[in-house]
Amino acid sequence: MSLFQVPGWSVATAPVREEPQYTSKKRKRPSNDTHKLEAAEVNIEKLISKLAHPQPGENPTNSKGKAKAQDPRRKARLGKKQKLGVGAADAPKKAERPSASSSEVKIPPSSPTKSKKEKKMAKSNPPPAIEVASKRLKPSSPQQEATSSRLTALQKGMKQSLDGARFRLINETLYKSDSRAARQMMQEDPKVFEEYHMGFRHQVLSWPTNPVEHYISMFSTYPKKTIIADLGCGDAALARNLLPKGISVVSFDLISDSKFVVEADICDKIPLPGSEPAEAEKSGGEGQIVDIVVCALSLMGVNWVQCLREVWRVLKLGGELHIAEVTSRFTDIEQFQGLIGSIGFRSKAKDESNTHFILFEFVKVSRMGKTEKDWAKLLTRSTFLQPCEYKRR
Repeated sequence: MSLFQVPGWSVATAPVREEPQYTSKKRKRPSNDTHKLEAAEVNIEKLISKLAHPQPGENPTNSKGKAKAQDPRRKARLGKKQKLGVGAADAPKKAERPSASSSEVKIPPSSPTKSKKEKKMAKSNPPPAIEVASKRLKPSSPQQEATSSRLTALQKGMKQSLDGARFRLINETLYKSDSRAARQMMQEDPKVFEEYHMGFRHQVLSWPTNPVEHYISMFSTYPKKTIIADLGCGDAALARNLLPKGISVVSFDLISDSKFVVEADICDKIPLPGSEPAEAEKSGGEGQIVDIVVCALSLMGVNWVQCLREVWRVLKLGGELHIAEVTSRFTDIEQFQGLIGSIGFRSKAKDESNTHFILFEFVKVSRMGKTEKDWAKLLTRSTFLQPCEYKRR
């Protein structure tokens, strides 16, 4: 009796599969032994075909005229040698001899494997001449200039933008900190001083005029043996131009990177002789040797008033103080001049014709001695000269 009763379709009552009626469609891998046997047969067939058709320069018989490759083991060894490029080509004395029965000269075949290796080595390893040339292209002593010369126009623009951003960051830090912190920063990392002045020199190129050039031209007409103190001198351009003309220039900055610069914190102690009057005493001090003091964009830091106190101490009575500062820094020019007057200077001239800078000229006069409390009050008035700040880009 069938299991299902469907019109036109029936199934056997006891379907038993005695033998496999179908096989899996999945492909079975041959056994390892069969694969090895087939590979060996293929290799032997290749070996026999090579022996049947020898390459030029190969002699399958020995000196007695008997075949060399009759033994299967010898065939296998010979096949391996031919695959590795070892054989008659490795015996140039026998292979290079021309055959007496042939008019052609037999040339030993070169190994194709070896030629590919040589090509790869030639690509990966340049010849010594290229290596020497590449070493010559390495940057020399002015490393940064040599590096920038190999940059594209876009890369140079990006590098200048990064250098400018670095300069602006250092510049703002110097303006918003006191002189001691600025000096410590540059002593810990001298590259900061170098990067700052490199950025400063680049910025000068965009100015309509440079105050330092103005002072070089003006002081060139002064009598010889005039002694000038350049505070915050940078690369000491004033000294380099005026010393050959017989005018003595003593240059000071936070870091000394040349033979023209003396390292000093001009807001703490300038290493020059001079004194201040005692309390309740009016005088111009004693021991001074400096005729002119120049502060060209150097009244930096929150304690810049202390710098002018030191200027008064080292400057001769009747000596000149020249200040050049960025116009945007002044909150009140008259209050600024009044602050300098209370330190012991008389205003002589002011030049506002430049769009970027204001030039001041003062003369040292006698004054009464001040207490440290008086100096602390004057220090709080430093807000008349704001730090330089840049727009965020």
